[in-house]
Amino acid sequence: MPLGTLQFTIDGITVQTQEGQSLIAACDAAGLYIPRLCYHPDLRPAGNCRVCTCRIDGHQAAACVTPVRDGMVVENDTPQLNADRLALIEMMFVEGNHPCPYCVASGDCELQALGYRLGMTAPVYPFFWPRHEIDASHPDIFLDRERCIACSRCIEASRMPDGKSVFSYEGRGIAMHLHVDGWGGLGATQMAAIDKAAHVCPVACIVIRRDGYRIPNGQRRFDKTPIGTDIEARRKAPPS
Repeated sequence: MPLGTLQFTIDGITVQTQEGQSLIAACDAAGLYIPRLCYHPDLRPAGNCRVCTCRIDGHQAAACVTPVRDGMVVENDTPQLNADRLALIEMMFVEGNHPCPYCVASGDCELQALGYRLGMTAPVYPFFWPRHEIDASHPDIFLDRERCIACSRCIEASRMPDGKSVFSYEGRGIAMHLHVDGWGGLGATQMAAIDKAAHVCPVACIVIRRDGYRIPNGQRRFDKTPIGTDIEARRKAPPS
């Protein structure tokens, strides 16, 4: 192998990658999908949601914050790990308010799409029915905290690519919610519709006004193909 190349196996498949890659990034490049919610390839990984947890050399760890090691043995697509992921998704649904049939993000929502992929048919836990403040103070962006799944993508995007630190968390435990750095709400911050933070939300917590139905229902990202299909297509594509 070339210098700096590492080799590991995931579900019995041998993958070669470069030193310094995270497990989830290496698998993405190899066309092997690991379910995830808080991970975004353009942002620093946080390891918040734990949906990407794999069994690595006999121990469970989040793939987004685990660097690849030479010779590591990874289990990803197993009944137990997928059952754990499904339980996480089901809890996220009832901790917030996610009315999929009439949600503006339906068909483009990663939480909804992951629920479908993992076989979720209906929530199995009692709903919390949280009441969080809806922020409509911004002329171009709508903030619905009842949809937030605390992935922290918007926080990281606002800090690093945007350089604004518009978002943070306030409170602890089940009371934790998304906070904006402006006494008058989102409209009093430096947030702009072109910001990275406005385009990385995996659900419908941050919505661009006058854009929600630009793509009709039935023609959105996950209406025709399951989430992760684009990554898996890299493996299935014939060599060029």
